[in-house]
Amino acid sequence: MFPDVLTLTNYYEMGGFVMPPLIVVGVLLWYALTFRFMNIQTNEQGPRRLIKQAKKNTLESRSITARAAVIAVQASQKAKTRSQLKSILNERFADLRAEINKHRSLIRVLVIISPLLGLLGTIDGMIETFKSLGDMALFSQSGGIAGGISRALFTTQMGLAISIPGLMLGRMLERKQQKINQELDQIKDLVWVYTNRGNA
Repeated sequence: MFPDVLTLTNYYEMGGFVMPPLIVVGVLLWYALTFRFMNIQTNEQGPRRLIKQAKKNTLESRSITARAAVIAVQASQKAKTRSQLKSILNERFADLRAEINKHRSLIRVLVIISPLLGLLGTIDGMIETFKSLGDMALFSQSGGIAGGISRALFTTQMGLAISIPGLMLGRMLERKQQKINQELDQIKDLVWVYTNRGNA
């Protein structure tokens, strides 16, 4: 069961001034994670099979490695010299690497920022708590001791709730990206070898 609008409103008010930036960070983080998840798609077929299918023009996959195989085969057919082939492959593969690298830094920054925002809310809640202790007010218009402790704990929880899944998914995407980078290097090397054999 999802919480109703009133419950969500109470949560929002409980977090104080830290909640708006926390919500923005959460939305941006999940947008970046979804973008990278959709963009970093691995292919079950190995580089050799991808290159063979690209040569036969039977490759239907739109994954990064499949596109790299098509680009590499087309470059090997158009390049007149080995140096020209190397230049084309380096340039086109650099574009592919930049594509799978998109939003990587953003995710890292947001994963770091969210618990810090939660900590800021914790400090604000503790200030409210000690202020109420000084005034000997269990409850007050601003929340008092109970409101301060509640805010301190809730904002910490929210910051961690945003950061931990983002960290785990981010690491999973990092591993997928490393695998794709290795396959891109293999595709480049294989096309280079096949082209050299053809020129031999």
